[in-house]
This record gives sequence, structure tokens and C-alpha cells, in this order.
Amino acid sequence: MKINKRFVAVGAAVTLTLSAAAMAAAPAFINILTGGTSGVYYPIGVALSQLYGTGIEGSKTSVQATKASVENLNLLQAGRGELALALGDSVAAAYQGDIDAGFKTPLDKIRVLASAYPNYIQIVANKESGIKTLADLKGKRISVGAPKSGTELNARSIFKAAGLSYEDMGKVEFLPYAESVELIKNRQLDATLQSSGLGMAAIRDLAATMAINFVEIPEDVIAKINNPAYQHGVIPASTYEGQTTDVSTVAIQNLLVTQSGVSDDLAYQMTKIMFEHLDRLGNAHSAAKSISLEKATKNLPIPLHPGAERYYKEVGAL
Repeated sequence: MKINKRFVAVGAAVTLTLSAAAMAAAPAFINILTGGTSGVYYPIGVALSQLYGTGIEGSKTSVQATKASVENLNLLQAGRGELALALGDSVAAAYQGDIDAGFKTPLDKIRVLASAYPNYIQIVANKESGIKTLADLKGKRISVGAPKSGTELNARSIFKAAGLSYEDMGKVEFLPYAESVELIKNRQLDATLQSSGLGMAAIRDLAATMAINFVEIPEDVIAKINNPAYQHGVIPASTYEGQTTDVSTVAIQNLLVTQSGVSDDLAYQMTKIMFEHLDRLGNAHSAAKSISLEKATKNLPIPLHPGAERYYKEVGAL
């Protein structure tokens, strides 16, 4: 049988066109990994999900509440998320494969989309407990975040620099924000260490319920941590009800992290849409007001995603 070559060529062209159209029409799944619903990651993740859902054609977005940094990074490596918020020190540990930090092997697929806003270590105690300093935590009941979460890693580093350990405490609970606060309200815990943006809902709730003390982390303790991710920060007076003075503490930068399986085009769109709608993120939570194009690519512990890099070059930020 004689084959019409022109017919074959046209058919092949039609097939390629249809395949390309099918690929173009394929939905872009964007699962955003956050943290507990009473923290800061979650409302920012919800705002990003809404922006992407309306701004990226054909996208299907979802927001997943997690135990935050460490879990988020492991999920990204496994391809079970497209975007996550995570603490900078946890991101560095993940890329290096720090077993003690919760990473069995180096997470070589994670990439940065943008530097976001700083977390502040916020150690709050029931005023009745008498806790005013780090040393006062000895013999007391404290919660330090979920096991091997970013918050709990922060707690270990800070206590070690202050000459303390979990063995010095009367009781140590490994609980997220809301549960920790509820136990303090019920007089079952004396204090909690939280790593979060300022104005965090759970601490606002606690401050509105009972008199609390904020425990300072002095600059000499921060210096002993010997990790550039840990910088001196200040919780300004009146951030929470009844807080009449500034509180010296540790600040650690949060990062928006993605993974290498996310296409360059999708990473580009996610970056572009976020920076074009920073006001929406700031409305979702005041902590997001610190996100800026000027700081987005500064002091990153791991590589940028090529799609994000393309956007920064396009706007002159790189």
C-alpha cells in the first residue's frame, strides 16, 4: 500500500499540536505547606493560595497545615508540595543533611523562591510562675514546639548557648503553639518558647487571658550560638497586650522554599504574582509586611529556583 507522506506529516503535526495543547491545559497543582493554623505561616499560605488560584491560569491550589519547617522541607523533597515556608537555619540543615535536625540525607531538591520575613523567638511565661530570665526556667514546665520542628531546633540551640538543657527543666512538652498556650492557661505549663512572626495569634490570645512575662535572650547568648542565621532582634513594646517594654531576642529569617520538580515557568509566575500583591499578604498577617524585593535574594543558604532567578533578573533585583 502506498503511503501518502504529506498525509503522515500533517497527521504528525496535528498530533504534536494536540499534545502541546493538552500540556498547556494541564492544571498546575500548587500545594502550599505551612504550619499550625494558629501560627503565622498558615494565614500567609492561605493568602498565597488565593493569589495563585486567581492569578495562574488553570491552577489548582491547596493549603496544608503541618508541623512547619522540618516537615515542610522533607515533604518538598518527596515532591508532596510546591511551596513552603521554613526557617533559614532549618533550610541550611536540610540541604546539608543534618541528622540531628531531622534530615536523614541531604535534601538536594529544595530551592529558594524568596527570603520572606523574620521569625522572632518569643519565650512567654505565666507571670505567676516568677519566670523572668532564661535561668529562671530551671525546674519549670515548658513547651518547646513539636519534636525536631524548626522551633524545637531553635530551643535546643538557645538553651545550649545559655548553659541550659532539657534536663534542667521540671518538665518539657513538645507541642505546637495553640496546645502550649492552652496548657499555660490551665496552669499545666509555666512557659512556652515560640518561633514565629510578631503578633502571633496564640500569644495574643494568652496575653488577653492572663498576665505574662516575656523572657529576654541577651546578645551574649546569641553570640554563643555561633550561627549566622541567629541574629539579634527586638519584640517592640505593645506588640502584645500588657507588654510595656521592648524585648531583646533572636530573629531568624523565614524563606519561601520550593523544589526542583516545579517548572521554571510556574516558579516564575509564583514569584511574580507574590511581589505584585505584597499588600494582600500584609493584610493576611502583619509579619508579611516585612517581605520586600530588596531583601528577597540576600544571604540565601541554598540555591534560588531558576524560575525565581529569572524574575529577579527581569526586575533588576539580581
